[in-house]
Amino acid sequence: MVGEIGVGMIGHAFMGAVHSQAWRSVHRFFPVALTPRLAVLCGRDAARTRDAAARLGWAAVETDWRAAVAREDVQLVDICTPGDTHAEIALAALAAGKHVLCEKPLANSVAEAEAMAAAAEAAAAKGVRSMVAFNYRRVPALGLARRLVAEGRLGDIRHVRAVYLQDWLSDETAPMTWRLRKDKAGSGSLGDLGAHIVDAAQWVTGQNVSGVSAISETFVRNRPSDEGSGEVTVDDAALFLARFSGGAIGSFEATRYALGRKNAMRLEINGSRGSIAFDFESMNELRFFDGDDAGAEAGFRRILVTEPEHPYVGAWWPPGHLLGYEHTFTHEVSDLLEAIATGSDPAPGFAEGLQVQRVLAAVEDSAAAGSVWTPVGTAGPSGNGRAEMTGAAVS
Repeated sequence: MVGEIGVGMIGHAFMGAVHSQAWRSVHRFFPVALTPRLAVLCGRDAARTRDAAARLGWAAVETDWRAAVAREDVQLVDICTPGDTHAEIALAALAAGKHVLCEKPLANSVAEAEAMAAAAEAAAAKGVRSMVAFNYRRVPALGLARRLVAEGRLGDIRHVRAVYLQDWLSDETAPMTWRLRKDKAGSGSLGDLGAHIVDAAQWVTGQNVSGVSAISETFVRNRPSDEGSGEVTVDDAALFLARFSGGAIGSFEATRYALGRKNAMRLEINGSRGSIAFDFESMNELRFFDGDDAGAEAGFRRILVTEPEHPYVGAWWPPGHLLGYEHTFTHEVSDLLEAIATGSDPAPGFAEGLQVQRVLAAVEDSAAAGSVWTPVGTAGPSGNGRAEMTGAAVS
């Protein structure tokens, strides 16, 4: 398949801006067969949406997402809205035969994610593709980490340590936002940040999280709002221990209260033959320890991931010239367009988004039950998706 593809994007704030940058630039750097056409931008406020469309390069505006999905010049729907609207928009778009890119986490509940995964599977049989926007998979250094694991350079995976630390809520007087409301966001740091590290850990290791023991905390219960004060109904921090399907054990932490940490998404993996360590605040670097090195010379080596042989990098600048956050989204839409053009399934698909949703649900269940060990649900899209909690201790 070659030619143009009309994109309709729902939402135009932070994620809308970075997705717009990706849609504008992808065909200028990657040899995609389909050139995206920024057909329509949708937002609730007409004036703000028109302003955003002018700034971000969209040809038209809508204030009703249903109208945007129904437009004949839209073949792909990009969902950049709060989580409470993901399922309804995605299901309508898939039913209309439109390809879908949906921001993470996939949904606000396992039930919603199951319905989305089932609809995506049915749509794929008709050539309609869908993908979850876990952009950290498109960081070249994490792509290299996955390659090293797949090649056996780390041996048997034993330990996974994953944290995502931010500090933008540390100020107790910071105003209420939709991200602090469970009915809008589904969860707090867990879904906003934890979803990323769960997906990254599973993707790099090739193992799924199979069980968790968790705690969570809300540090500030009320924040200033237009009504005077708003109740915070999500977690401010979540921590959990995990077992993986391949035998590894792990620890995860997500918080927006780590003063001094701006976007410290970190992943360390230890195996029987080596280790890797990554920190998004140094996103062009990967630390690699090769256990086969002589003891007197052994140590973590710093790999600057800017060579053309590294994932995605060959499309950009000469070696040593660094990439940034926005490039991960360009890589993301490049992969999606390639999948649509070739009739293949993009990754991560909605089934993988459902797996992450099941982990998040198990974490919430475990924390609510006092850190009870909780298996991650493994039922298919038609199952209940959330395992019953047991009284077994962490072993």
